[in-house]
Amino acid sequence: MQEITTKQIKNAKKIGIVVADFNSVVTNALLKGAVQKLQESSITSDQILVVHVPGALELSRIVKKLSDSGLVDGIIALGAVIKGETNHYDYVCKETAAGLSQVSIQGRVPVMFGVLTTESLAQAIDRAGGKSGNKGTECASGIIQMLSVEAQIDSLV
Repeated sequence: MQEITTKQIKNAKKIGIVVADFNSVVTNALLKGAVQKLQESSITSDQILVVHVPGALELSRIVKKLSDSGLVDGIIALGAVIKGETNHYDYVCKETAAGLSQVSIQGRVPVMFGVLTTESLAQAIDRAGGKSGNKGTECASGIIQMLSVEAQIDSLV
């Protein structure tokens, strides 16, 4: 039986992080967690490209553009959508998730979904370095795992 698990990435990889500026108190914490985890995993600052966009809906377009560019080997998309008093939240969450999923499936590089969709600012802060961990950190671990797994699959072909 063959089994593919996460291994140390042998070759230097470039990671793109696309971060929404809306709800920046949350997204800056997500970004900090992602960068810190990547650096702990031997990804240097020179190998990290951070791109800022206005909000969550803009993530998909720039993630696709970055994926198509060949500049990076993997992408982390970070944002925070916090429920308000209108249906806007539902549309933004649905379209952002669908767009990023499409890029991840059809694009040339893996994409990690680090967009928080919460009922309140307190919940978002809890998931951006508070008592519930940091989704940015989780996504950094996830992109490293995806790159490792994909490299192993490619080596079998």
